[in-house]
Amino acid sequence: MIRILCILLFAISAFAEAQQTGRVYRLGYLSSGTASPATDPGFGALRKRLQDLGYMEGQNLHIEYRYAELDQKRLQDFAVELAQLKVDVIVTSPDEPVVRAAQVATRTIPVVMPGSVADPLAPTFWGEKQRAPLVASLARPGGNFTGLTNLDSELHPKRLELLKESFPRISKVALLWPRAQQQKQTLKEIEIVKQALNIEVQSRASGTLEDLERALDEISRQPPDALLVARSAVMLKNRERVIGLAIKRRLPAMFAGSENVTVGGLMSYGADLGDVYSRAAVFVDKIFKGASPSELPIERPTKFELIINLKTLKQINATISPHVLARADRVIR
Repeated sequence: MIRILCILLFAISAFAEAQQTGRVYRLGYLSSGTASPATDPGFGALRKRLQDLGYMEGQNLHIEYRYAELDQKRLQDFAVELAQLKVDVIVTSPDEPVVRAAQVATRTIPVVMPGSVADPLAPTFWGEKQRAPLVASLARPGGNFTGLTNLDSELHPKRLELLKESFPRISKVALLWPRAQQQKQTLKEIEIVKQALNIEVQSRASGTLEDLERALDEISRQPPDALLVARSAVMLKNRERVIGLAIKRRLPAMFAGSENVTVGGLMSYGADLGDVYSRAAVFVDKIFKGASPSELPIERPTKFELIINLKTLKQINATISPHVLARADRVIR
């Protein structure tokens, strides 16, 4: 009871301080998705934590929402639009294309990433050009980007283990992932895991539409026993095709992002988006109060969640290990 009272008093104090300054903070939210603020669970966690920190929408906080609906051109246009509006901070959805669009649009407005990229130190391609790394180092980003990483590629070995534990009879897994995520250390860890589990892993590049179409054609002609699907811009835009193929071929499929399970994917394992967004709100608060993103260290997720869609399990006519089902953080029925 005392703890709740302390939190309430802190929120009232922070809100009163903001009201005294008379300032209205302007936050830009840039998403590649098709949700709205009311149905975007990640953003809901961000907004709730901001309220706890004393920022009330419509009073001392104004939010500009931009949902690109999986359209890359619209995403870039929205990023430019938010930069032109000169919002105080831009928060991205947890997708690398959103971060890269913001990188092209502004080098001055602070950008907070809630687990949007696996490695902000790595260069990547956006459009036709190679883009520089987002930050100079994790400890001292040095530019206008800060926030949290997503550890996606580092979690692939754990996802393989969960697949095998869920469906012990599988012996051949197709791994769909962009070449940019195929770091040596991750490949080495996957090699160790697949030998320990006695499974064959067929690596399939999927970073471009051409790569993905080629991979899906190969999977259709020679189906593996299961799929492991990494998060990427191409995957996000074509997820219904991948999910549809997995269901048609009755293949258990493990995804990196929980957003795939809510639209019909079988299962996912990754950072807890609610926790990541909540922590991102703390970055926003610090920047509102004058901190520079260049000096706010990049953090790593600490909470992870396993999500299973029982509707899809029934569609592929499969039986999952009850031990794994009991460990699921969320089950869609």
